[in-house]
Amino acid sequence: MSQYRSVHSETSTQLTKHSNKNTNTNIKMMMMMSFNTSFQIVLGFIVFIASITLLGRILSRPSKTKDRSRQLPPGPPGWPILGNLPELIMTRPRSKYFHLAMKELKTDIACFNFAGTHTITITSDEITKEAFRERDAVLADRPQLSSIEFIGDNYKSMGTSPYGEQFMKMKKVITTEIMSVKTLKMLEAARTIEADNFIAYIHSMYQRSETVDVRELSRVYGYAVTMRMLFGRRHVTKENVFSDDGRLGKAEKHHLEVIFNTLNCLPGFSPVDYVERWLRGWNIDGQEEMAKVNVNLVRSYNNPIIDERIELWREKGGKAAVEDWLDTFITLKDQNGKYLVTPDEIKAQCVEFCIATIDNPANNMEWTLAEMLKNPEILRKALKELEEVVGKERLVQESDIPNLNYLKACCRETFRIHPSAHYVPPHVARQDTTLGGYLIPKGSHIHVCRPGLGRNPKIWKDPLVYEPERHLQGEGITKEVTLVETEMRFVSFSTGRRGCVGVKVGTIMMVMMLARFLQGFNWKLYQGCGPLSLEEDDASLLMAKPLLLSVEPRLAPNLYPKFRP
Repeated sequence: MSQYRSVHSETSTQLTKHSNKNTNTNIKMMMMMSFNTSFQIVLGFIVFIASITLLGRILSRPSKTKDRSRQLPPGPPGWPILGNLPELIMTRPRSKYFHLAMKELKTDIACFNFAGTHTITITSDEITKEAFRERDAVLADRPQLSSIEFIGDNYKSMGTSPYGEQFMKMKKVITTEIMSVKTLKMLEAARTIEADNFIAYIHSMYQRSETVDVRELSRVYGYAVTMRMLFGRRHVTKENVFSDDGRLGKAEKHHLEVIFNTLNCLPGFSPVDYVERWLRGWNIDGQEEMAKVNVNLVRSYNNPIIDERIELWREKGGKAAVEDWLDTFITLKDQNGKYLVTPDEIKAQCVEFCIATIDNPANNMEWTLAEMLKNPEILRKALKELEEVVGKERLVQESDIPNLNYLKACCRETFRIHPSAHYVPPHVARQDTTLGGYLIPKGSHIHVCRPGLGRNPKIWKDPLVYEPERHLQGEGITKEVTLVETEMRFVSFSTGRRGCVGVKVGTIMMVMMLARFLQGFNWKLYQGCGPLSLEEDDASLLMAKPLLLSVEPRLAPNLYPKFRP
């Protein structure tokens, strides 16, 4: 309606007094006609959903019984047929709807009904462990949505494929070959180049008296390391021209942008996700088109590299040695001597690697540094550990990571209180099962809430206080601190069949970035950005305002490397 008021205002100012009366009447009539048309479309949509859903709801309704194992988890009352879908549509951000409803219900597991789709949300560590350990195989499916289909090129990649033969094949290849100790060791030199480039880039910003945007800088580092491991190079086009200070080229900037745009197309409680089986292809809220466009843009950069390399290895005799993840994918053969991974599978998995490796380290870095600046004693302890383990005569290396327990405790604490997403990627029940003693029907979407675990006062004392020391003491804490949380008291890399297979490389990227950042430079808030605020963006969980800092070197000049393209 506000749009019509705006049009009405702009139009009326341009008319003469003589025509005002007629024009106002015409505009009101147009508004009424438009409103009636919109209302008819919405009403027709609701009736359409209702008529299809009603029979299924009646047939699938569980019989009334006092046995808790046949009862759904508690949930808010819903509308006929549509269930809780109207409330979801009206809430912004949509993830907030679940938090508010579970708080009112005073429950750690809840069931929401979205037009016949049961959506189970969990904030209990015990129930999460049950889901990802005892019920892991039963809950190992993924929702088959258009956005996931586009990203995985018809579910060819490991993360997008349903639980079955394709998933098993891709997971075996990735865990035994791509993420093997041997392959990660082979790629250490490539990662070290980008760790050095990271320092060179920051030092060049200091020399030009530039303000450092920590979020942008962290994403550049994550992107560069991923490209080195995946394609063996930082650039994605042959025409790329690099600056000599570590900045990304124009093509790389665009590649990084569309990678994050694709990441934002993953399921996020859009109402369309729950009625898509009837509306696929209609592009109701623009999600389908957005996913398709951005995935195709990512592929437009990835695929020429992949095609050229496949031709080199499979038609022209290859190279002297396997040098990166792409080479590994292309050269793998089965026991009969046939290539194990098809070109289309390689392309789909490369898209998935791009969107899965960059955001988590960047988010962790920005929040960790912000918390350290807010709590100088934490920063002092981190620097003290670096001095004791590494010193100031050399740059920190990957071999130092096992001994940097306090830094890793800081990363863990950031995972706990500042996760990079509201929920773990959705699992789907392959058959009827139970969680927490409640019935979980086949086809239910299972969502584990990251803030709901990490900020849960039933699990953590003073949950909103940033305290790395809580990860250095207590039962279950080994001598070497890791970023994996086996007890599911918070979520770092998840666990189970659908858990992240890149724990080791993710840990390396995260800890190396933070360690180099702290070891190489002194940091303070940029004068023009005001006092440090730890306010969180409700929708994205990023810092509401990007962290802008001023920088100065803290090591000898000869230790700062030159940029290596």
